[in-house]
Amino acid sequence: MSEDVFAIVAIVSIVLWIAVSREAVKPSNEINWRKMITLLSAGSLSALMITIALFQNLPF
Repeated sequence: MSEDVFAIVAIVSIVLWIAVSREAVKPSNEINWRKMITLLSAGSLSALMITIALFQNLPF
């Protein structure tokens, strides 16, 4: 993964997790659960992509 793509994925991941945290602090009757599940899934996928990319760059 090139550095530019890695940086874009990292920024998108940060934005996703900020959106998750903003949705999570709402009272439970106001939470849009479909939005929450979608954001959590996308955030987890982006975190997994970042983790895999970082492990691929480790020298062994």
